[in-house]
Amino acid sequence: MNLKAVILDQKGVNRTLTRISHEILEKNKGTDNIVLVGIKRRGVPLANRIAKNIENIEGVKIPVGSVDITLYRDDLTQLTDKPTIKDENIKINIEGKKVILVDDVIYTGRTVRAALDAVIDNGRPEMIQLAVLVDRGHREFPIRPDYIGKNIPTSRNELVAVELSEVDNEVDSIKIYDK
Repeated sequence: MNLKAVILDQKGVNRTLTRISHEILEKNKGTDNIVLVGIKRRGVPLANRIAKNIENIEGVKIPVGSVDITLYRDDLTQLTDKPTIKDENIKINIEGKKVILVDDVIYTGRTVRAALDAVIDNGRPEMIQLAVLVDRGHREFPIRPDYIGKNIPTSRNELVAVELSEVDNEVDSIKIYDK
């Protein structure tokens, strides 16, 4: 793979997450009844960062959970014969809450669709919203994020790589590679 462009560096990622945090507060008129659910892997640290930003802005701690969508994927049989589930429970109460799903990149929409199924299996939220760091297009499902950090039009021959210190032990960045 060849590096094509660096879209955001660490400061850019931080500014983008701060903006998303403000947008969440504005759209929901504060923090009442909000919970964040990160889609494993990179959605979890992003959800934690957004929660920290909201705490710094409003002085309120927002519950953060995580969801492993492995069993909910529609391509499960293509991935492995016997999937392993590390953590199938969101571990926070979502009943009657405004759930904000958080992920790093939305592409086809299949991961988000699987996460929606997992959330519904864990309770009945008041509503579900979606926050993504990057929207690269090419949707295969009618799914549209409520909060988008960066729209990056891509070709299917490109790869969007989000690196986060918590997961990758690298400095935060968003890069595009040619496959």
